[in-house]
Amino acid sequence: MEHIYLILLLFCKALSAEAQFNGYNCDANFHSRFPAERDISVYCGVQTITLKINFCPVLFSGYTDTDLALNGRHGDAHCRGFINNNTFPTVVIFSISLASLESCGNSLVVSTAQGPNAYGNLSLVQIGNISGYIDTPDPPTIISYLPGLLYKFSCSYPLEYLVNNTQLASSAAAISVKDSNGTFISTLNLLLYNDSSYIQQLSIPMAGLTLKTRVFAAVKATNLDRRWNVLMDYCYTTPSGNPNDDLRYDLFFSCEKDPQTTVFENGKSQMGRFAFEVFRFVKHKNQKMSTVFLHCVTKLCRADDCAMLMPICGSRRKRDISEGTESNTASGNAVLSAGPIITRIANLKAPVFQINTVTSALISGVIILGVMSVCFFIFSLTLLKGKSTPVSTLSGVRNPAFS
Repeated sequence: MEHIYLILLLFCKALSAEAQFNGYNCDANFHSRFPAERDISVYCGVQTITLKINFCPVLFSGYTDTDLALNGRHGDAHCRGFINNNTFPTVVIFSISLASLESCGNSLVVSTAQGPNAYGNLSLVQIGNISGYIDTPDPPTIISYLPGLLYKFSCSYPLEYLVNNTQLASSAAAISVKDSNGTFISTLNLLLYNDSSYIQQLSIPMAGLTLKTRVFAAVKATNLDRRWNVLMDYCYTTPSGNPNDDLRYDLFFSCEKDPQTTVFENGKSQMGRFAFEVFRFVKHKNQKMSTVFLHCVTKLCRADDCAMLMPICGSRRKRDISEGTESNTASGNAVLSAGPIITRIANLKAPVFQINTVTSALISGVIILGVMSVCFFIFSLTLLKGKSTPVSTLSGVRNPAFS
């Protein structure tokens, strides 16, 4: 009898759980609980922030998907998520556009701090933090037997890409907190152009560019929210594609720049522009061509704050090009690279002239004709001299018979 009662009890619990999760991909053995910190996933993208909430504990707590909304905006349909029942478990997805993130009450806070960049130079760096929460509505009564659900999230966008993945978990059973990091590095490109119009990209001939050819470079942001501008912090060149190469030549940093380098635009839009003259690395003296790779440490700054982040003259310490630098991976700074720019090196050896077969035959024929002409001329002179010689006079005793 006791066994029959136990079986009936388990069967009733199974029916209750089945009714609780009817139509959704949930497992009563795992999801018959209140929400926890692991029930929210945060994806910090370039254009959108995507939140995914495990819907099964929400159902167990007595709520539906329409009860979840961003920052308490339960009356605004645009601030609610949508069900995705094609996964296990079923999730509610919220998509937040960075271009209009304030529309549902999300917060953007930009903080500024001074610290060393990838190469030990002091620099001001901005960090953008976007945060908000998803909750359920409070009942209009004084008391409630349903737990209030609260999911907190944040996305940190270090604008010089100091990535530090962290996760904070709340101890409250019905409260979930998830912090994550994003990056805008995929939106940035370093491009080379032929002239100051910045329309046609640089075309390098097979023999390489001649020395002192002017090259126009630009760091461009694409598919990026208009609130951010591009600020080139430090641009330099190396003989290899490794941005951490010990041998480097600086084009500009802060107020110091190479005399042949001109900065046209920086921190004023989503495009930074400059130009420099092509040179060669001395280490390539025994090669026909010299390769030059261009690198730029780049920040993003909020348009209203870029002027504050512009360099202050005299803040950079001098260093030799052979000075060792810290690894960019360790520092977390983003470096954009372009190249190689191939430079033509002049060949100072005396030219060697090669004569083909036809030319050689012609020259030989001319020489032979010349020799024959000289011989014929000498022979002609000899004949002429022989005809002009007078007849010799006979001498002897006169014969008397002819007298």
